[in-house]
Amino acid sequence: MSDWLPSLNALRAFEATARHLSFLHAAEELNVTPSAVKQLVRRLEAALGTPLVERDGRGLRLTAAGSEGLAELAQGFGLLARGVARIRAHDGRRRLVVSAEPSFAAAWLVPRLERFRRDFPGTDVLIDTSLALADLQRGDADVAIRFGARPEEGLVAQRLFREELSAFCSPALASGPDAIRAPADLARVPLIHWDMAALGRDSATRELMAWAPWLRRLGVRLPETAAGLAFRDYNLALQAAIAGQGVVLGSRPVLQDAIAAGLLVEPFPATVATDLGYDAVATPAAMARPDVRDFLSWIAASAAAAA
Repeated sequence: MSDWLPSLNALRAFEATARHLSFLHAAEELNVTPSAVKQLVRRLEAALGTPLVERDGRGLRLTAAGSEGLAELAQGFGLLARGVARIRAHDGRRRLVVSAEPSFAAAWLVPRLERFRRDFPGTDVLIDTSLALADLQRGDADVAIRFGARPEEGLVAQRLFREELSAFCSPALASGPDAIRAPADLARVPLIHWDMAALGRDSATRELMAWAPWLRRLGVRLPETAAGLAFRDYNLALQAAIAGQGVVLGSRPVLQDAIAAGLLVEPFPATVATDLGYDAVATPAAMARPDVRDFLSWIAASAAAAA
């Protein structure tokens, strides 16, 4: 049947495994054993009739089939989590709903939210990590953090980061006998690509985030810049880079925590500025609320400190 769906537990186990590229880490998130996660994923593969995850050395990687639909699964579980959070948290108080892409929320926003809660203890924040652009005019969210989105009439935008792209990889990939010391050395390693199609970005925006134009701006031409790994979820692209599976393009302010933790390094000094950026946006009506103004002031100050 066209509307048949596999087990929700199996889908959840696969989504967590795909996000972490690890049965162990997925098990820790789901509070079950790694063997239980693996069994659920194998049952899903049997139900769908295709392998989704395969071994890659000591780690895991997604098959082509496993990569398909992953963004939609992540979005679906995000919506479920949002619904449950609203039910659990409802006590008649108004909450500040912030829409942000999963990659930005995980890499930069969420680690800093405790500071906001400390500075503004009377404001509750709900982070909506849907991949789709929230309709602020309709009230889907109070504030949105958007990347590469064109300005919309009727919204107030505040630039947080101007996107300046550099190459990042694991420390192990950047050192050793085959160390990456210049852009031309990228010909020896897989390039990790971020497929922004799922975000609904136009072709011009997607082009600016691609390896070929970035290398072209540096005067470097590699024989096959399309070779490597591709992810629709930037979180997965970062995890692949941290695991030493290739080199990814990223923004130093956004990846600041991963760099400080020694998970990612910049193998050579080369930065290309774009006309893209991360913006905090809200409607004029939302801007009249003190909690929205407090959040926008706080996130602007946090971004300035990171930059």
